[in-house]
Amino acid sequence: MKREDDQQLWDFLGRARPTAVSPFFARNVVREIRNQPKGFEWFRRWLSPRKLVPLTGLAVATIAAVLAIHRPASSVNPADRVPDAVAAIDPQDYEVVADLDELMAADESNLWDDDTQTL
Repeated sequence: MKREDDQQLWDFLGRARPTAVSPFFARNVVREIRNQPKGFEWFRRWLSPRKLVPLTGLAVATIAAVLAIHRPASSVNPADRVPDAVAAIDPQDYEVVADLDELMAADESNLWDDDTQTL
């Protein structure tokens, strides 16, 4: 950026207080870079007991809360529940359904009778 492009900016920057950089600035920056964790060292720090114990406790408490709050969809015994097909039948059609049930039972018992005739 040239001084002619924005004269007010350059005037403002000229009034700013100059800062002095420490003679050890580069050394301090390199030291901080070297102190940064390498590879999986950050992962090992997370596995320390100081952090792992509270996180495990939090996970156990969360799972216990979810299990305590969770309710099954229906608390009715499945054997006591009426099938949907029977529930959809009109009361007038109960006799027809009963006749069909008897017919199906008779057909199932005839299955064994058919096999004996072919012997």
